[in-house]
Parts: sequence; structure tokens; C-alpha cells
Amino acid sequence: MSSIPPSADGTPAAGVTLTPAFSPLYQQIKGLILHSLQHGEWKPGEAIPSETELAARFRVSQGTVRKAIDELAAENLVMRRQGKGTFVATHAERQVQYRFLKLQPDNGDVREEAPAERTVVECRRVRASAEVARALALRTGDAVMQARRVLSFSGVPTILEDIWLPGQAFKGLTAEQMAGYQGPTYAMFELDFGVRMVRAEEKLRAVLPDPAQAQWLAVDTSTPLLSVERLAYTYNDIPMELRRGLYRTDTHHYHNELS
Repeated sequence: MSSIPPSADGTPAAGVTLTPAFSPLYQQIKGLILHSLQHGEWKPGEAIPSETELAARFRVSQGTVRKAIDELAAENLVMRRQGKGTFVATHAERQVQYRFLKLQPDNGDVREEAPAERTVVECRRVRASAEVARALALRTGDAVMQARRVLSFSGVPTILEDIWLPGQAFKGLTAEQMAGYQGPTYAMFELDFGVRMVRAEEKLRAVLPDPAQAQWLAVDTSTPLLSVERLAYTYNDIPMELRRGLYRTDTHHYHNELS
């Protein structure tokens, strides 16, 4: 195993053992920066040290640091601002907050649509079922926060969501907190709980609602809905949210860009 030389003050750089020696040096630097992000050295929205400062800290060239930051920026973990520096990405940023929102109106742009009206049906602490525990890398029976909410657009209930979050990381989350925050929910997770979702996986299928689901969405049980199951991760691929949504698609559609 190989490790980066100590930082300028003589302490090991972030105290991390790195990947094998054949790993490119910029990848090792990227890992150290990720470690600092994960442990909250720089908060979402805050500037990270300059490339020159990081190069001195890790005793590598500025070009090596730049290449590491290039990859972090490509993964939407940091954002470069011309003439200002590099900042930790945050879901509060307008250009970032829509990255996880794939349901768009048939007419107009999602950025022009009025924010969803949120009705939080419940938010409570429960014991994780085997299925939820497996998804969130917990043990069956561990505490999780479970929430259900309805998102409406122009008064029309459009999305019914069930959300599960690790109980330890989201201890104290309330329905009032979820309903009252005006920005994106993931931004609230960052601000109030220090948890940043950095990527997500989704599974889609067409389903019919059960009677209770149909009632919440004001549709008939014969109305086909889009089922979207999402598993969202924070740094180092740690699962932090299981979300199951039922989407009406009579006025909206699921939009994804492939490149």
C-alpha cells in the first residue's frame, strides 16, 4: 500500500491509507479531498483551498491537484466559479438542484414551474424492515426515519413518495421540518443534518395504485402510474436514502438526458 507524504505541518495528510501504488497520483489526491468532504472539513457551498494551497498541503504539483479537481467537478461534487475559486457543490445551487428532479411538465420548463406544494402525511421513527435495512446497509430492526408526502403542482396531487432515512444520521427529523423548508429537500438535508446526496440509482416500472395510493393522488385504481425507486448515496457510496415514488404522468413526464 502507498500513502501520500505528510502535509506541511508534519501530520499525515488527512490520516488516510490510500490505494495501491499503481493508482495514479491524482486519484490519490482526489481520494484525500473526498475524505475531507466526507468529514465536513469544507461544508456545502464553502470554498475549498486553492490549487496552490492543496498542492503544498499534499506535496504534489499543482497540475496533479487540478486533474483531481477536474474529476470532482465532472462528478458534480465541487463547482468552479470563474475568478472566485472552487466550492463544495450544494443542492441549494439552482444549477444543481434540478439534477435529481426528472419529472418535468409537458408544457414549459421545470425551472419555470411553481415549486411543488408539499403535504407531509407522516414522519416517524420506526424499525427498519429487512428490505429497507438491506438497501440502506443497516441491520434489520435498526432505527430509520420514515416519511410519506404528496407533491402537488397547481393544486393537482402528482407525486406520492415514501422515504426512509438512517435514524442515526437524521435523528430529530420532523414532518414540520420537511414541509416548512422552502428549498429542495436535499438542501435541507445538507443544512440541518450535514448529509449531502452525491449520486442516485433509480428503477422505473409501470404500476397500478392500490386504493389508498389512488386516493392520495386523486386517481382511479385503474390509472397507470410511474413507479420510481431511488437509492441515494453520500460520499464513498454510503446509502443514505431509499425513496419510492408514484408519479402521475397525465401532465408531466419523466425526462432523462443520456450522453
